[in-house]
Amino acid sequence: MLNYVIRRLLATVPVLIGISFISFALIYLSGDPTDFLLPVNTPEETRRAFRAAQGLDQPFLVQFLDFLAKAITGDFGTSLRFQQSAGSLVWERLGATGELALAAMVIALAIGIPGGTIAAYRYGSVTDRAVRAISLLGQAVPNFYLGVVAVIVCAVWLRILPSGGRGTVEQLILPAFTLGFGLVALIARVTRSCMLDALRQDYIRTARAKGLGENRVVWKHALRNAFIPVLTIIGLQFGLLLNGVVVTEIVLSWPGIGRLAIQSIYARDFPVVQTIVFLSAFTFVMLNLMVDLLYVVLDPRISYK
Repeated sequence: MLNYVIRRLLATVPVLIGISFISFALIYLSGDPTDFLLPVNTPEETRRAFRAAQGLDQPFLVQFLDFLAKAITGDFGTSLRFQQSAGSLVWERLGATGELALAAMVIALAIGIPGGTIAAYRYGSVTDRAVRAISLLGQAVPNFYLGVVAVIVCAVWLRILPSGGRGTVEQLILPAFTLGFGLVALIARVTRSCMLDALRQDYIRTARAKGLGENRVVWKHALRNAFIPVLTIIGLQFGLLLNGVVVTEIVLSWPGIGRLAIQSIYARDFPVVQTIVFLSAFTFVMLNLMVDLLYVVLDPRISYK
């Protein structure tokens, strides 16, 4: 197991370097940041001085290698727009996005897994049809549309929840519901599909023949064996949430990493954009590793040698 973890960690190095190189090249080709950060009538001497101070006058490869060398030590440079550490700026926003992602995932797991399990157990019933209908609706309705409707209904008409901001539980409800609704639909659908397959297996018939109660058969034996594909979906979706759901954060004025990414792209804030890309890739790699290790916990037959 330890050797597997070490190999996976070593494999992340070329992945992170490759992703960083591609994103750095795209940012480099996007234009001169002084066109967006300095007034139009700024003298060329001032522009050259600004580029020299930020290291933007160096060749592309020199800039990229300098970024990698500093990134190893945790120094991602200084934001061209906010004039503060790009790393601390992104970590601050990542905390807000992490809070939102965790709340949305809790909602999704609390509703999606029981809903999908019950729908599979009661296959063909009214409950099953209701879960399938909600899953279809949740997958079909875009997050930004649901967010706009939620703001209009809850913040404008009923005035029971704030329309944006961060700091209180009330301000977290609308964004978490907006993100969680689509996840509920996805997790419920995948759970139902996996449970339908698990409930038809021989070991379930054997467990019932031994006289085990239905609750134990369904929730312990069937769900545990059906949970590996669900865990894969949870890991991927949580990674997406942690990397920022741009539209939802903008519509509901949530100060997360997705909103910061859009602002930084428009401003050609190279250090911040590059930091977001680097940390996003690292987050995905680590989450995938954690999911792979959890497979062993769920199914001891799985081993990594």
